[in-house]
Amino acid sequence: MTTRIAMWSGPRNISTAMMRSFGARSDTVVVDEPLYAHYLAVTGIDHPGRDEILRSQPTRWPEVAAQLTGPLDGDPAVHYQKHMTHHLLPGIGRDWLGALTHAFLIRDPAHVVTSYARVRGEPTLEDLGYPQQAEIYRAFGGPVVDAADVLRDPAGTLTRLCAALGIAFDPAMLAWAPGPRATDGVWAPFWYAAVRASTGFAPYDPAPAEVPARLRPLVEAARPYYDELARHRLQP
Repeated sequence: MTTRIAMWSGPRNISTAMMRSFGARSDTVVVDEPLYAHYLAVTGIDHPGRDEILRSQPTRWPEVAAQLTGPLDGDPAVHYQKHMTHHLLPGIGRDWLGALTHAFLIRDPAHVVTSYARVRGEPTLEDLGYPQQAEIYRAFGGPVVDAADVLRDPAGTLTRLCAALGIAFDPAMLAWAPGPRATDGVWAPFWYAAVRASTGFAPYDPAPAEVPARLRPLVEAARPYYDELARHRLQP
């Protein structure tokens, strides 16, 4: 029986590195942001590679849900789904989510906002996905890991995460070959340069975030949602 892991993360996190980590397992297949095309089609937002993304995935969420909960080629032990929380729009039904095992990758909003502002300028709270992440956690629960803990201690944090998910830790999760993957979304050329050059998790950087003054209210708006999940994170 396949364990279907829905890993929910906001943007400007280590979500793609986590996908690489799980993809390095011999018993796992991964899928990259399967609700992205639906999100773009409904919101009309113009992201890099928009037309290619819309052609590469179903734009109707029921089709995506059927793929994520239906039969899989080869019957893998683990199906790892990399999800962006802001892609779970209000119009998407929630019942199908009950067939998945949920997990949550969080990051301090000061670092997220600082990083996001470098690439898209003026993010909103919904862009960052904190309210949506809290909604999913409240409804379904699941293990929570903080990106800082993963980077500080990849082996220890991933061991605890795998145990919480009911799967065995595989040391192969700590390193991977550089380069692209067939499972990468078509948006990878715009966003995945650092991950494609990587061979493992980056070293932890303890430097404090330098949040622009205009975005400090956004950090404060996001912080209660982050703190709510952080109270439940797997402890180092």
